[in-house]
Amino acid sequence: MISKAIRLARVGSGSELAAALLLGLGFPCIMVAAVIPNLWFFAAAAFVTYAADQYLHHCGSYLVNRLAAVRAGLSIRFLVRQLLLVLLLSRMGYGEATLFYVTVACLLAFYGLQAPQSAMVTLIRLRRKLPVVTRNIDLGDVAIGDAPPRLLMNRPAEKMLHLDLFGLVGVLVAIEAGTDVLAYAGLALMLGLAVLYLAALLPYARPSRLVPPDTKVLAAVDAWLGTYRPTVILYFSGSKDSAYQVNMWLETMAQLGGRPLIFLRERNIVPQLAMTSVPVLCVPGGVHLMNMDLSSVRVALYAANVGKNIHMLRVPTMKHVFIGHGDSDKLASVNPYSKVYDEVWTAGKAGRDRYALADVGVRDEDIVEVGRPQLASIKPWTGAPKNPVPTVLYAPTWEGWDDNPGNTSLLLAGENIVRRLLTAEQPVRLLYKPHPFTGTRSARAGAVHARVTAMIEQAAAERATDPRWAKERDALRAGQADARAEMARIEVRLSQLAGSSQNERDEAELSRDSMVAPETEVETAKLRDEWNDAYWRSTGWWEHKVITGPEPRLYDCFNESDAMVSDISSVVSDFIASGKPYAVTDSAGMGAEEFQRQNTAVRAAVILSNSATELDALLAAVTDPAADPLEEARRELKQYLLGPDEPTSLEQFDSAVEELAAKAEARNVGVARSLGEPVGG
Repeated sequence: MISKAIRLARVGSGSELAAALLLGLGFPCIMVAAVIPNLWFFAAAAFVTYAADQYLHHCGSYLVNRLAAVRAGLSIRFLVRQLLLVLLLSRMGYGEATLFYVTVACLLAFYGLQAPQSAMVTLIRLRRKLPVVTRNIDLGDVAIGDAPPRLLMNRPAEKMLHLDLFGLVGVLVAIEAGTDVLAYAGLALMLGLAVLYLAALLPYARPSRLVPPDTKVLAAVDAWLGTYRPTVILYFSGSKDSAYQVNMWLETMAQLGGRPLIFLRERNIVPQLAMTSVPVLCVPGGVHLMNMDLSSVRVALYAANVGKNIHMLRVPTMKHVFIGHGDSDKLASVNPYSKVYDEVWTAGKAGRDRYALADVGVRDEDIVEVGRPQLASIKPWTGAPKNPVPTVLYAPTWEGWDDNPGNTSLLLAGENIVRRLLTAEQPVRLLYKPHPFTGTRSARAGAVHARVTAMIEQAAAERATDPRWAKERDALRAGQADARAEMARIEVRLSQLAGSSQNERDEAELSRDSMVAPETEVETAKLRDEWNDAYWRSTGWWEHKVITGPEPRLYDCFNESDAMVSDISSVVSDFIASGKPYAVTDSAGMGAEEFQRQNTAVRAAVILSNSATELDALLAAVTDPAADPLEEARRELKQYLLGPDEPTSLEQFDSAVEELAAKAEARNVGVARSLGEPVGG
């Protein structure tokens, strides 16, 4: 019942729901305490509402916004509490006393100070908002002042309103002690701190602390474009949760020839970007984009099929290529929208055949096989488990935009898969790494994810105290402590490289100062590899793990695992690069033959039904090479899906960029000549 209430209220936890209930019950209690009147009851109920309010804001509860929608927003809640304090004074016989009038006057003055504070915060935020967001781009010609301290600008309404706590406490203590001076002190402190808050904001509202007009900023960006003259851009638009789709291409872009540029369309993607030394330009406004000088760009690469792509696709002087964000048998991999691009690049021949079978209008001559440059870090299988206990990775995809049962195994098979792996006759270690979107659309998927997580965490806790593993725990204890210490050291260094004051700086200041040198990028990549190595050494090779954050990375989990269970997604195609055994769930119940016919990536897989009874075959293949009849099929499928090992994927990709850039240049020269215009770059 509690879990159902949590889902209906759209809150993240039971404690969040409890805080919301306390807040809802607290205000009627304050009113009753004021009417009775009862000083201690009033104080206790008021304290509960303060604490509940603070907690809900701290955890970013969905309910905070819903309260505002029903006329119970933040300002209203504080105002009601202050009015009830006035009512308490009146009911306790202070209606004609000086304390009553001073309290009313101070509360009104405090309420009046909230307007200029709110206006000043809004002005600073608006006037420090650049028309673009940049990284690794010199905006030296644009005078951008330092950002206000985070203390002033983070949740400013809460900070201002909570100052009334000093006045409320002062009045309540004065009533109990019978000494009005305590109330005056509390009210004076409340007003004094509010005035100080305004005074602290004032310097940052000066013109010198704000950013120049949009025209000057855009002119500076155009000047930089004219100097840098980018030749290839990675164009991306999407939600902040989709940042992984662009992050997977950053390393490839950094290694390309020419002058690359990351071109984004949403501000909230920029903070999610991994470190890169490649210039990053985010242009939210379509009009601003259309007026930019991108005449030097010859190739535009698109990682997702989204509506805003049209703003760049309209430029005829560059060639447009869909590279996607993974290779899979999902319908998204043969989207008819792909017809708008000059070329579609796939990893291997499977992608070409996929478009031919789909018959969505993408011509075979417009498809280029370039491999998957991101897979270079995936280590090939040695033919035997890395550790005495084999490790199985369960990496289900998310529920998708519709309720097709074939979207994810999590809904119908997830608990069966996890249960069978946790209770396997021969012990295995389970790593669970779900898709970042899991539960974002379907509450049911989110609930299954929560149950699966609980199952694994309980099994991990039981294994931690199981005497069968006592000897291993003792043997690795010292090494694990050293590994954790190394992780902490690396995290400190990574924080230094990223900039320890990141959270204190706003978007404008970060655009001004964020310059990553190539050597910093190299060191960061090396440290992340070292951190990953230390992470796995810090845990026992028998310990189950739930991995939901960005670290360890998915490919690091591939390298740590001996087998994988997943769904129809690019995760399967990528895992095939390792050559290790894998299983895919036929959640829609097509049957093994039809499932293999429709999905290329499962031709060398152990196919699971929703009961997951076939997992024994996967575990046998991991522990005994003689029980692995699919090894040769996996080797052939890898070549078909991902292309040849030589030349490397990066070499293939770079060559494809150069060839297409030459075609774009030839086209531009031909058009210029036909129009009688001068030919030049």
